[in-house]
Amino acid sequence: MEFIINNLDELPEVAQKIIDQLQHKLITFEGEMGAGKTTFIKEFVKALGTNDEVSSPTFSIVNEYETDKGKVYHFDFYRLNHEDEALDFGIEEYLYSNQYCLMEWPNKIANFIPDEHHTITLENVDGVRHLNFS
Repeated sequence: MEFIINNLDELPEVAQKIIDQLQHKLITFEGEMGAGKTTFIKEFVKALGTNDEVSSPTFSIVNEYETDKGKVYHFDFYRLNHEDEALDFGIEEYLYSNQYCLMEWPNKIANFIPDEHHTITLENVDGVRHLNFS
C-alpha cells in the first residue's frame, strides 16, 4: 500500500489507515536520515491513543508509551555498533511481548526481527513523503 503525503496534516489519516490494516504489532521503519520516520511514528502513536509526549529514542534506544491499545515500544537502533548490543537490553523480551514495537534502523538488528512483521518505508522527495506499507 502506497501513500503520497504532501503535507504533515495528512499524517494522522495515513496513520489510522495503516493501523486499520495491521496484522502484526511489529513494524520496522526504513528510510534515510530525514525521511520522516520519527515524525510518522509520533502520529502513529497518537492514533493509537496516547497522551504521552512522543520523542525520538536516539540516545535511550527505546521509549515506552501507554496507549488505548496497550504499550508501544519505540526503538531507534541507529547508535548500535553490533546487533548483540540489543541482547544487553533484552530485545527479545520486547519483540515477543505482544505489544507494539516500532523500530527505526532495523537493519542493525536484522537477525532478531521475527518474520511476521510489517515494514514501512519512507522517502522524502523534494518535500513530498512517499510511504510504502507492507
